[in-house]
Amino acid sequence: MGRMSSFERLRENEREIRKELIITAAMELFEKKNFWDISMRDIANTAGVSASSLYRYFPSRDDLFIEALLQDINHIEVLLKERMVRGEGIDALAIAVVDYCLDNEPTFQMMCHFLMRGDENPSVNDKFSSVQLHFLKMFEKVVKSIAGEDAVTEFHIQAFFASLSGIVMTFRHFPGYTDEERRAYIHKLALLIMREGGGLGQ
Repeated sequence: MGRMSSFERLRENEREIRKELIITAAMELFEKKNFWDISMRDIANTAGVSASSLYRYFPSRDDLFIEALLQDINHIEVLLKERMVRGEGIDALAIAVVDYCLDNEPTFQMMCHFLMRGDENPSVNDKFSSVQLHFLKMFEKVVKSIAGEDAVTEFHIQAFFASLSGIVMTFRHFPGYTDEERRAYIHKLALLIMREGGGLGQ
């Protein structure tokens, strides 16, 4: 019985390692190709596995993408918690959020993809909904730790985050600017929305 349990654990560990390799391959592709143009065959080739093997781990492209997004959301959570521990203000938080979206284009594209696609795949959509709710609660906790527990409502915090995401979506490829100029402009808009629209400024 014990041997079988050990064997099963080894197989499960191997499965998790293979899943991690596949997700890593997908993230590598994100650095080279547009999110929308990446196929399961592309990912299988990059990971060095057959397409049929890939589908055993991830039934669809969206199943794979939601797993990749889950991993990256964990990085965002760590980043925001670090900001909270360091006691940085709302200005720094707003800049951190837009910079993360700008510097992690694949993650931002995946987030927009799942936000816009509705419930074409109910199981994936349910998983994304859970991620979305978890992230918003975590973001709310960070904002309240900075602004004060009673200084801002959940409604305002959600509007704050949605506004930051919308600014990045609208201006991340705005024509006629260099990358640095776009970033500086997005920073200005983020701080304007946060201070005057959300009443969170310091």
